[in-house]
Amino acid sequence: MAGGFVVGTSGVVWLGSGSNDRALTIDASLRTLDKLMNDKIATLGEWNIYQILIHSAQSVEFSMSSFPEHKPALFKKTVGKLAFAAFSAKGKMTHDLSEAIPGAPLIKESGDISYAYHRFKESMIKFKGYHGHLAEHFAYGNMTKQQYEQAHAMHFYNHLLEIELTS
Repeated sequence: MAGGFVVGTSGVVWLGSGSNDRALTIDASLRTLDKLMNDKIATLGEWNIYQILIHSAQSVEFSMSSFPEHKPALFKKTVGKLAFAAFSAKGKMTHDLSEAIPGAPLIKESGDISYAYHRFKESMIKFKGYHGHLAEHFAYGNMTKQQYEQAHAMHFYNHLLEIELTS
């Protein structure tokens, strides 16, 4: 499933877990983000939509500059590479959905959702057209642009699992 909805006991929940490479793109993520922002939503986890969008923007931005802190080199060359390979093979990632990027600026508990939406959207658009050096990922190590694109999409889709459509 590239993304969709499921009806459960708490109502309708957004399912954004990509299962094929076509859905794991910046273009697909942008379409999903735009659809999401046109709906009434509630968050089910510890983070609200503002925090999720700022966190997602930070991840994309850091991939084009540098991540503030890194796991040890041995971790990135072993566990990190294996984790990304497993996520890539499954077409989806799982991670602690309320864990900040190590060393990233603290995200306020509340803020302007429109600002967060535009920041995340602009970071993805900038990444799509970016041809410079990509930063080493703090956990996965060196990645190609295609791998980063897939990682950004999987990361965003993973966070969508904690977003409920209320309209």
